[in-house]
Amino acid sequence: MFSFFPSPSLAVGYFLACLLLAATPGADMALFLSRTLSGGRAQGFAAQAGANVGLVVHTIAAALGLSALLAASAEAYQIVKIAGAVYLLWLAYAAIRRGTALKIQHRGAAAGGIGGAFWAGLLINLTNPKIVIFFVTFLPQFIDAHDPHASAKLFVLGFGFIAITTLVNAAVILVAARFVAEARANPRALRLFDYAFAALMSAFAARLVWSEAK
Repeated sequence: MFSFFPSPSLAVGYFLACLLLAATPGADMALFLSRTLSGGRAQGFAAQAGANVGLVVHTIAAALGLSALLAASAEAYQIVKIAGAVYLLWLAYAAIRRGTALKIQHRGAAAGGIGGAFWAGLLINLTNPKIVIFFVTFLPQFIDAHDPHASAKLFVLGFGFIAITTLVNAAVILVAARFVAEARANPRALRLFDYAFAALMSAFAARLVWSEAK
């Protein structure tokens, strides 16, 4: 059994990053909450299932692309990692400037039922190029270009992120009404996600720049 991370601290960093990313309100979480409040938990979970299928597609695409790039050129892979550091810094800046994207839409009746919720969840992720860009820039931060198991790790880390996201969003769906009420009553609390997200992305970018400079 090969070691997935070069150091225990990086393993902790990966888990915390996935957990924070999953818990930070965004367009997909807003959809899950909207569907749950308007059509019940079944529609909330259906929307989540659709979104997860979209994440699987993006994960496979990102992992295959990075694996092919690594096989072709370790130097090009390193360039992607450096570009990823710049992108992570941009994400940190955007989180502070724009804040979370938790906008709940109230509808009299949920359109399309469970099937409509599934397709809405699928489309909200498939049509979002930022997701695959994030995977392409995020996953390489945890994998060394000279690791003989790099290709396998890209897939495992990608699906690990999906697993953590699924658990967090499922918990949110189960307590949807209370979650929305608390978020609206404490808007400043949501800003903690923004600052924590920005700090974490900045830390990953700084670590990458430092490691490349050694």
